[in-house]
Amino acid sequence: MKGNEQLVQKLNQLLADELAAINQYIVHSEMCANWGYDRLHESVEKRAIQEMKHAEKLIARILFLEGTPTVSQLGAIHIGEEVPKQLQSDLTAETQAVHDYNAVIHLANEVGDAATRSLLEEILHDEDAHVDWLEEQLDQITQMGAAVYLSTQ
Repeated sequence: MKGNEQLVQKLNQLLADELAAINQYIVHSEMCANWGYDRLHESVEKRAIQEMKHAEKLIARILFLEGTPTVSQLGAIHIGEEVPKQLQSDLTAETQAVHDYNAVIHLANEVGDAATRSLLEEILHDEDAHVDWLEEQLDQITQMGAAVYLSTQ
C-alpha cells in the first residue's frame, strides 16, 4: 500500500532516533556493567531491547507503506561519563521522543492512516514509561544522593 510520503519521511526520522537510542543505551548499559552496577545494567539493557523492537516495527511499517527504511542515519547520541549524566541524557532523548511521536501521530491522523497512528500510539506508551522510569531514578538520586543510589544498583 503506497503511504503518504511526508508520513514515511517522518517515520524514517523516528527510526533514526530509535537507532540512536539503541546505541546510546547499549553503551550506557555496558558502562554500568563495567562499574558493577548490575541492576542498572539490566534495566538499561532492557530499555535498549525495547528500542530495538520499536525500530523493527517502524521498519516494517515503512516497508508496508512502500517506503525505504533509512538505517544509515542516526539521531544524536549523548554518552554520559557518569550515571546521573547518563540518566539525564536518556531522559532528554526520551522526552524528545514523546514530543516527536505525538507530532507524527497527529500527522498520521491528518492523512487518515489509522493503522500507523495506532502503531505509533503503542510505541508512545512505551516511551512515556521510559520517561517515568528515568524521572524516578533521577528523583532518587536527588533524594538520597548519587553514592547511596548507586549502592542500590
